[in-house]
Amino acid sequence: MQPIDVNSRVWDRLLAVRQGLSCTCCGRWSQNENAALALYGPLARRDLGPTTVAQIGQSLDGRIATVTGDARDVSGPDGLAHLHRMRALVDGVVIGVRTALHDNPRLTVRLCKGPNPARIVIDPRGRLPDDAPLLRADGTRRIIIQAVDRPRPAGVEVICLNDRESLLDPAQIISALRAKGLSTLMIEGGGITISRFLEARRLTRLQVAVAPLLIGAGPQGLTMPSPTEKLSDAIRPQTRAFSLGSDVVFDCALDDTALAAGMPLHARPARLARP
Repeated sequence: MQPIDVNSRVWDRLLAVRQGLSCTCCGRWSQNENAALALYGPLARRDLGPTTVAQIGQSLDGRIATVTGDARDVSGPDGLAHLHRMRALVDGVVIGVRTALHDNPRLTVRLCKGPNPARIVIDPRGRLPDDAPLLRADGTRRIIIQAVDRPRPAGVEVICLNDRESLLDPAQIISALRAKGLSTLMIEGGGITISRFLEARRLTRLQVAVAPLLIGAGPQGLTMPSPTEKLSDAIRPQTRAFSLGSDVVFDCALDDTALAAGMPLHARPARLARP
């Protein structure tokens, strides 16, 4: 497990990669700086086509909240900084309406430098109120994906999809967002929403951030709608582990695009490159 060092030079390089102005494979970096580039570089790259990543923070015993629903401090301070870095590197962040109503997340970038992603809520029945903070006009794109004919405030983009038993198809959701120009997406919550995208095989990669605490009971992180009955059928991703400091993140590659994103952009060895 490799510790990461996300200093200002590393982060500026990652933001440049996001803009297509640089790469993560060239330059002289320390071991921990290279680990940070390896962790975040695949999210920053835009040369490999569309990417969908999911991120979930949980306790050692696999819980994402207490029995009362308190999820505020599941991730440690470094886990929260990691989440904000991920937001800064993607084009849009997707959450389910239950997460929007219960946790009232801001989905902004506050703990690092970088742009705010588009805020996207999956709301099949149109339950999110129009005065929700997520829909506040602040210059960031706001998108609601719903299955009902419900008008939204001016400036809020609405995607209408057909539902099945009050559920929207992950493949259709991703396709509709791609058509809106959002290439790199992060499914941030909650656990049920992430599980549905994972089971539908619509994730490029999955990151599970584990904080060193035991909750004892409460909602679990990932619960597949149709869980496998045999271990031989279980998803076995190629996984790397990184120490964030307060938390440990497991980065799971789920398809060929994720594996390609870990390969150098340039053929020349990094030791021969100049910063």
